[in-house]
Amino acid sequence: MLTTHYVPGAPNWLDLGAPDVDAAAAFYAAVLGWTFQSAGPESGGYGFFQLDGKTVGAVGPLTEEGAGSAWTAYFHTADADATCKAVEEAGGRVRVAPMDVFTAGRLAMLTDPTGADFAVWQPGDVNGLDAVMEPNTLCWTELYTTDAAAAREFYRTVFSWGYQDMPMGGDLVYSIASAPGAGQGEDTAHGGILQLQQDNLDAGSTSEWHPYFGVTDCDATYNAALEHGATTLIPPMDTPGVGRLAMVTDPAGAPFALIKGDPSMT
Repeated sequence: MLTTHYVPGAPNWLDLGAPDVDAAAAFYAAVLGWTFQSAGPESGGYGFFQLDGKTVGAVGPLTEEGAGSAWTAYFHTADADATCKAVEEAGGRVRVAPMDVFTAGRLAMLTDPTGADFAVWQPGDVNGLDAVMEPNTLCWTELYTTDAAAAREFYRTVFSWGYQDMPMGGDLVYSIASAPGAGQGEDTAHGGILQLQQDNLDAGSTSEWHPYFGVTDCDATYNAALEHGATTLIPPMDTPGVGRLAMVTDPAGAPFALIKGDPSMT
């Protein structure tokens, strides 16, 4: 599971690129109870989502040409420059070269060989999110990809991830990822990789990382999201051994998922 004791390769930050930061802040306040705190006048509109005084995510204006609203998962690195080199050698792309964010840390924006965008965060004064695995906070990251085999190999090469494969029927396999230093297996896992099916590909789906937010009532939070302008991708459904989950896009089009864990798994 996720933890704030970050190790290299584990998710340690999450932010939203939004066409209207104020509108995004209002939506997530209504749905997840988050408040917005500006990072200051020099931040270009960037700020932090907080819950009970803890930073649980961030949001800022879209900065890349042609980009749509989306959540970006950041993974811990001890050396952003070295990770960028590893990404390029493994067939990925550096979209934004390593840069210092004041004294908070060093980041780089990247794309894997299947087209999924992600980022890395090298901590400085800011180690990462203050809270995960609590109600209304990040609890999982998931990659829907056009080529699961290529994605698995890429992240194994760049972050040394280990995998536990979970058959899902037919040829479908869900690969649960763990970073080195966090152990292996479901209890120390931080995310999953899933192959997009042919009907998704035919419909134009592309590789994307999605965040999952843990909630105490999936249906109530899902309904609140719809009431405030979200669009359904997956309505609430029970997944044995996992819990009850739903997936939506926020009013600007950024996808995310909600999940209430299965008590039998705790």
